[in-house]
Amino acid sequence: MPLRRRKAATRVPRRRIRKLRLFLLLTLLGLLSLAAFTVGLVRAIASEIPALDPAHQQRIEVNGYVYSSNGHSVLAVLRGSESRVLVRSKEIDPRMMQAIVAVEDKRYWEHRAVDVRGILRAAWADVRANNVVQGGSTITQQFIKNAYVSNDRAIGRKLREAALAWQLEQRWSKLRILTAYLNTIYFGNGAYGVQQAAVTYFHHAARPLTLAEAALLAGIPKDPSLYDPVANPGEARARRALVLRTMLDQGLVTREAFRRARRAPMPAPASVSLPDTQRPNAAQYFVNYVKQQLVDHYGSACVFGGGLRVTTSVDLRLQKLARNSIARWLGNPNGPAGALVAVDPRDGRVLAMVGGRNFRRSQFNLAVQGERQPGSAFKPFVLAEALERGVSPVTRFVSKPVVIPFDNKLWSVHNYEGDYLGSIDLEAATIQSDNSVYAQLTSVVGPAAVAATAKRLGITSPLKGYLSIGLGAQAVNPLEMARAFSTFARGGVRVDGSLLGNHARAILAVGKARNGHCGKSQLNRPVGRRAVSPRTAAYVSAILQKVVREGTGTRAALGDGRPVAGKTGTTENYGDAWFVGYTPQLAAAVWVGYPKQLRPMLTEFHGDPVAGGTYPALIWKTFMQLALTYRKDPPESFPTPPSEYSVAENAVFRDGRLERDNGVCHNVRSLSFFSGSGPEAVATCKPNEVDVPQLVGSTLQAATARLRAQPLTPNVVSKPAAPRQRVGVVLRQFPRGGTLSSFDQVTLVVGKPLYGVVPKVVGMSLPRARRRLERVQLDPRVVPSPTGRPGRVLFQQPKGGVAAAPGMDVKIVVAGVGG
Repeated sequence: MPLRRRKAATRVPRRRIRKLRLFLLLTLLGLLSLAAFTVGLVRAIASEIPALDPAHQQRIEVNGYVYSSNGHSVLAVLRGSESRVLVRSKEIDPRMMQAIVAVEDKRYWEHRAVDVRGILRAAWADVRANNVVQGGSTITQQFIKNAYVSNDRAIGRKLREAALAWQLEQRWSKLRILTAYLNTIYFGNGAYGVQQAAVTYFHHAARPLTLAEAALLAGIPKDPSLYDPVANPGEARARRALVLRTMLDQGLVTREAFRRARRAPMPAPASVSLPDTQRPNAAQYFVNYVKQQLVDHYGSACVFGGGLRVTTSVDLRLQKLARNSIARWLGNPNGPAGALVAVDPRDGRVLAMVGGRNFRRSQFNLAVQGERQPGSAFKPFVLAEALERGVSPVTRFVSKPVVIPFDNKLWSVHNYEGDYLGSIDLEAATIQSDNSVYAQLTSVVGPAAVAATAKRLGITSPLKGYLSIGLGAQAVNPLEMARAFSTFARGGVRVDGSLLGNHARAILAVGKARNGHCGKSQLNRPVGRRAVSPRTAAYVSAILQKVVREGTGTRAALGDGRPVAGKTGTTENYGDAWFVGYTPQLAAAVWVGYPKQLRPMLTEFHGDPVAGGTYPALIWKTFMQLALTYRKDPPESFPTPPSEYSVAENAVFRDGRLERDNGVCHNVRSLSFFSGSGPEAVATCKPNEVDVPQLVGSTLQAATARLRAQPLTPNVVSKPAAPRQRVGVVLRQFPRGGTLSSFDQVTLVVGKPLYGVVPKVVGMSLPRARRRLERVQLDPRVVPSPTGRPGRVLFQQPKGGVAAAPGMDVKIVVAGVGG
C-alpha cells in the first residue's frame, strides 16, 4: 500500500475516535447538568413543603374582602382562621378516615403519592363511558391542589403539584397527610375542614362521629353543591348510601352496621347551622354564590386567608328593590316563596339575586340551586332553534291533542286547560303558549338541537334530548334563565367573563392585599359570544313583546308603555310558576313556588291557581319599574326583524336534521322557510318505511312479536351458546337499527344450548339440588351460610336458565351446612 494511502487510512479512525470522545464528553456533561437540575428542582420543591402545613397557612393568613359593585361596601370578610378549625389526628373519628379513604382513594395506604393503577382504571372507565366519569387523583394529590396557594393554571403547576405530592410522601406520614387533607377540604355550607363540617351539620366535634355521619361527610367533597344535604337531600342520601356500600364491599363495616347507617335520618335542613363568619346581609345568597365561584377557581386555601379583594356586580339598592318586590306580593310566611335574578344584558353583570326569605333559616339558594321545571318559559329556546334553521314564524300547525312518535316511543301531548285553537302559526302559538304546537315544533327541529341552542344562550344545567324539553320539563334555575333571556336582549350575543368563562358575571375584579400571599390582580371583563343570529334574536324579541301586550304575560306590562319582551311559565299541576322578561337594558327572571317540595299552588292567587302570569309577572313588573327608574334607563326599542318572504316546503326530521321530503316519507310537515333557508339535503326515505327496533337482549317471543307489529318479518338463526350465556334471547340482530320498508326481513341470532341449561335449584333442599345438578353433569360447589332456612339453597351462581357445559361448577349457597 502506498505511504500516502496508509496515512489517510490512519487519519480516518483518529477523527472518528475524537468525535466519539467529544460525544461522550457532551453526553456526560448533559447527564451531570440534568442531575444537577433535578437535584435543584427537588430541593426547591421540597422547600415548599412546610408552606403546605395547614397550621403554617393559618399563621400567614391575611383577611380578604368581598365588595359590592361600588367597590367599598363590604359584603363579606374572607377569614381563613375562623372558617377552618384545625384538629389533630386523634380528634378525628376513625370512621371518618375510613369513609373518606374508601370513597376517594381506596389504595391510599399502599401507593406512594401517585396511584398508577387508579389512573389507568379511571382512564379506562372514561374511555368506556366516552366521558369523564372517574378521577385518578390520590388523596395526597388532592391535598396538594387544595393547599397550593398559587393560582397559576398552566401545565407547570400540574407538574409541580405532582412533584410536591411525591416529595410530601417522602417526608410526611400517611396519617399526617390524611389529617391535613381533612382539615382543608370543603364540605359545603361554608364549612372548611372536618371539624367545622361536624359542627355545622351535627352540632358536635369531629370525634365521635357515627358511621352514618361519617359517610355523609365523606360523600360531600366530590361535589359540595350536588351532594349538599340542605339543597339536595335526595342526592346527598344516595351519595351517603354509595359511601356505605363501598365501605361494606371493602370489608370496613359489617352488614348490620351498613343497614343501620343507611336507615339513619339525614340532618334536617333547618338544623344546619352556619359558621360564625357568615353574618347574613341583604345579599348573602349572592355572596355565597360568589364564594363558591372563587373556591372553584382559586382553591379554598387561596380564598380564605389569602388576602383577596373581590369586587362583585351586585347593586345593593337593586338588591333591596328585588327583596321588597317579592315581599309585596308574597307576604305569607307559610305560602309560596320567590326567587329573583336581574342581569344587565349589555355587559352580563348580575345586579341582584334573591335566593330565599331568610338566609339564617335556610341557606338553600333558590336563585342558583333551586332547579325546577320552567314550563312554557323554555319555549323561546325551541322558537330560536326553529328560526336558526330558517323556519318562519308564519309556519302553521294544528293545535289539537297529538301523539308524536319519536325515538321508538310514542309521546302524548295535550294543552293544560283542554283548549285547542285549531290551525295557528308559530307566533300565535307562542303568544297563547300552546303546548300542542310546541311539542310538534320540538319534534320537527329535534330535542337535542333545542338543548344545544339553550346551552349556547346561557343554560348550564344538564339537558337531555327528550321531546319533553320543548315544554320545559327539564330543571333549570332563575340565574341561567335570566342570563339566557338577556342573550336575546343583546341581539343574540351571550356575555361571558374573561376570568371565569361561561358563568354569569357576578365577579368584576379580583385583587389582593399588599401582604396577601395569593392571587394577582385580574379583571373579569365582559366577553361576547354569538349564540344565535341577530335575525333570530330580533324575531324572538318581537314575538315575546306580543306575549306581554296581548298574551299570557299582560300583567307584566310596564306603566310607562316601554317595550317589554317576556314569557310566562307554568308547570303541570301548578307546582312552579315563572316569568322571565327583559328590556334592552335589564333582564330578570322570577320563580314562585314552595322550596322544599313540589306542591300544587291551586288557590294561592286570591283563590285561583298561581300561574306564570300571576305573582311572577306582578313581582317582575314591580321590580322592573323601580329598577329602571333608579338606573335612569330611558325607554328603548328592540331591533325590528327584517321583512322576508317565506316559501312552503315539505320537510321531515331525520338523522338529527331537517331534510326535504323525497315523496315517500312519513311524518312530513309543510313548513314555511325564509327565502333561501330551506333544508338542502333530500331525505332517503323508503316506500312504506318503518323503524327497525332495538331487540338485542329481548326474549325471542317478545322480539318476533315486536317485529310483526312494525310490520317487519323476523328471520331466526341459531348459534351455539357459550357456557353461562343466556338462551332464548336475541344475541345479535341484522340490521341493528335504521329503517326498512314494511315486511322487510330482520335477522335475529339466538343462542342454542349444546348441553342443555343450568337448572334453577334455589329453594330446593341440598340433596335434591345435588341430584338435579349432577343429573345434567354439573358439579355443585356448596358454600355455607349462617342465616336462612337450614338445608335450603339460598342462592346459585350461575343462575338457572343459562347454557350449561359438562363438568361446569355451580356455586350453591346453603343455610346451616358445611362445604
